[in-house]
Amino acid sequence: MSQNRNASSAPVALPDEQMQVRVVWLYYMEGRTQGEIAEALSTNRLRVNKIIAEARRSGLVTITLNSRLTSCVALEQQLAAEFNLNRAIIVPTPEDAELIPVLLGQAAADYLVQLLNGGNIRGVGVGWGATLREMVRHMPSLRRHDICVNSVMGGLTHGIEINTFDIASDLARQLNAECSYLAAPIYAGSPESRTAIVRQDVFESAFRQIEANDIIVLSIGDMTERSLLMRYGLPRNINIEELLAAGACGDVLGQFVDKIGRPIDHAINRCAIAPELEALRVIPNVVFASGGLNKAQAIAAVLLSGLGNILISDEDTARQAQKLAVELRTSGGF
Repeated sequence: MSQNRNASSAPVALPDEQMQVRVVWLYYMEGRTQGEIAEALSTNRLRVNKIIAEARRSGLVTITLNSRLTSCVALEQQLAAEFNLNRAIIVPTPEDAELIPVLLGQAAADYLVQLLNGGNIRGVGVGWGATLREMVRHMPSLRRHDICVNSVMGGLTHGIEINTFDIASDLARQLNAECSYLAAPIYAGSPESRTAIVRQDVFESAFRQIEANDIIVLSIGDMTERSLLMRYGLPRNINIEELLAAGACGDVLGQFVDKIGRPIDHAINRCAIAPELEALRVIPNVVFASGGLNKAQAIAAVLLSGLGNILISDEDTARQAQKLAVELRTSGGF
């Protein structure tokens, strides 16, 4: 079977197929040992060996790698190497852009299960958004009473379903885990108010818990009206045009960054009830799950920032983000 680059019309790949293709790619195309592959994919050597043997029998591996995911797997390796990621997970871009959060949510759920099964995980932090909602919907039911799921940023006050409180509680329910909230709006009224809020004992404890997480799963916001933060979350005295003029191209944890991932100089960043972005660098696993071409510039900024070490995205968006990030590097903009 020849490589098919027209992934948008292909059916959705099942998790087992994705694992199969990644194993045979790393084994045959990159020459990695079975032990190295098992460690990279959070599985065991026995499963890797079985997948390789079955790939030979089934015809998945002949002279070329026979799967519509080939181009995605190759892009994963490029992104990991170029931006010092521990892992990139790229899914084919569907013809219907509305399906992107669904596919990325499924991929994020699969990866989170791998992490939970592969290590000594005690704390899982989550943000909010459509992709993370889909991640929770695709999570299997587990019994992990030893884990605490916590929200890592304040939430919207409009009561819409895509909110950090709902996502944290629903994920905890699926995992049969403990749950804690950062029970605050996403923005304080002023930087001074934010300081006063986070100095309260209950919030100091919540921030210590966030910083002790083993995993944090976040989305990346863009600067268009498709963004729920743009539509529902901005303070009334702040508008998109003002943020764009200050250099914003997207947000992480409600804090706006420029094209190379630096926080912009604007008071709204000092009002966000969330950890400062630099705090993400000490978390062992920071997963960014975002897709759609409207987010390509913001994803490029996050790649350049080095704030995360796992990217989950769709192929078209990831290629565009890669292109934008490389252009900034080569032009001296970084």
